[in-house]
Amino acid sequence: MKLAVAGACGQMGTRLIHMIADAKDLKLAAAVERADHPDLGKDAGELAGRGRLGIPLTATYEGGADALLNFTTADDGILRTAQACARTRTALVVATTLLSKKQAAAIKLASKKTPCILSPNMSIGVNMLFEIAPQVARLLGDEYDIEIIETHHRFKKDAPSGTAVKLADKVAEAVGRKMSKVGVYGRHGDVGQRTKKEIGVHAVRGGDVVGDHTIVFAALGERIEITHRAHSRDLFARGAINVARFLVGRKPGMYDMADVLKAQ
Repeated sequence: MKLAVAGACGQMGTRLIHMIADAKDLKLAAAVERADHPDLGKDAGELAGRGRLGIPLTATYEGGADALLNFTTADDGILRTAQACARTRTALVVATTLLSKKQAAAIKLASKKTPCILSPNMSIGVNMLFEIAPQVARLLGDEYDIEIIETHHRFKKDAPSGTAVKLADKVAEAVGRKMSKVGVYGRHGDVGQRTKKEIGVHAVRGGDVVGDHTIVFAALGERIEITHRAHSRDLFARGAINVARFLVGRKPGMYDMADVLKAQ
């Protein structure tokens, strides 16, 4: 399977290049970075510290891959990548968070021509959490307060994480609420007593933590905590490659990680 990587010089892109190069059944077909990247034209394998692979770093994707894995930040490059994947019928895997409505719409439009998945987290365990947590919330009901805590490395720029946002949205929906109305993001000062309906989301940043997410269901006298801890970025790289395996050969459309889980 031929794979392209967008965001090839980032932390995730680098790990993807290593894993693709090490796999007998995978081949790097393209490596894409932003238009002003200083290393455009250089060998992507050498930039990743993997050795020469014969694939130059480019600012655009022109085809040649079965699937493109996108771990870039939310910029206009996503629009061009989505359009290129639609034009070349390349399956598109997007793990970018904080997408604008315009960017999300571009991916949805691309799905009319090629299979696509958009998910803030490619981990099987986290996506199981997305399935389990809403069920627990429904069973426990309104007597249990819901709080979500996520911890990431000091270099992460967005907060809360896309995973925490999706987790909060899914749990809120399960109990008949909307985060736009009940979400509380951190607390400071005299904020008053916690309301019954609010759902708290808290971001912690420090060190080299890959990613921890905990959802707390707390009542008087007891609490239930469900935690997922990522030990390595390779977890997300492997997950994205598995998603590509799932997508390649499927009909055009917008798929999600629940579809991938069902196919396991």
